[in-house]
Amino acid sequence: MNTTPDKRVQFDFEVDFANGGGLQGQGFRLDIDGDDIDDTALADAIVRDLRLLMVGAVRILDKKIIHERHKRAAAPPQTAPGAAALRHVDLSHAIEDGMITYKGLPAPIVCDHLSRAASRAHYAEGTEFQIGKITMVANTGTYIDSPYHRYADGKDVAGFDLDEVAGLDGVVARVAGMRGRAIDRGAFLPLDVRGRAVLVHTGWDRHWRTDRYVEGHPFLTADAAAYLRDAGARLVGIDSLNIDDTADGRRPVHTTLLGAGIPIVEHLCGLEQLPMEGFRFTAVPVKVKGMGTFPVRAYATLPAA
Repeated sequence: MNTTPDKRVQFDFEVDFANGGGLQGQGFRLDIDGDDIDDTALADAIVRDLRLLMVGAVRILDKKIIHERHKRAAAPPQTAPGAAALRHVDLSHAIEDGMITYKGLPAPIVCDHLSRAASRAHYAEGTEFQIGKITMVANTGTYIDSPYHRYADGKDVAGFDLDEVAGLDGVVARVAGMRGRAIDRGAFLPLDVRGRAVLVHTGWDRHWRTDRYVEGHPFLTADAAAYLRDAGARLVGIDSLNIDDTADGRRPVHTTLLGAGIPIVEHLCGLEQLPMEGFRFTAVPVKVKGMGTFPVRAYATLPAA
């Protein structure tokens, strides 16, 4: 049992606003934790509790600590009424210096543009910063393909509306352990894909950054791509090297999906952590004009267990 008596602070205050005018208060009382509160913390509490905007200065006057029972009961931490607790599942590979995403494409170079040691000459003693530099092709790590990747007149990654790539209702097509490499339309027939991000779980991400990853990967067939387009999928992702058979120079899956304005996300990982449905999928690229592909931080949002 806590026998420490409650304490409150009584004070007057004056507020000056940056756009003119002011506000005064006399004899205010607030609950405090501990034996005292400094003027800065008290001024911050006034601005926060009264939701004041454009505050220029706050002066605390005639402050004194009094013994008095707290007026606000401590509320236990909880989510808002009617809101479910959520968790996020990362579905992206980290980008590292020297890693290979796709055989034949150069690895990223991650280094300092300005090192901490070099920065010390520009700032006050004891102050330092690092400014990083990365040189890479756009098809690095986990990335999204926009229509511009395949079509010269298509939308680039800067052209995505957020509702095309963020918070999409998701569904997982599980084909890990299947015989063969080609994933046909039958894998999607049991699923309701309309208006959803369709994520294809092949389990191929277990080979990430090995020679095995770049050879003999699973892929979608042209028929599967046509089915997903016609069935109304909004985005299609895969945890494999390529959504197409790289031996087929026509790239029918990219051609069909991107031609219909359906983004593609490749090199996902961790799809085994997701339920078949009941989650939201997000894969937002940096807003760079003139890019058909770009890395994303792909993740799923779902109810906490």
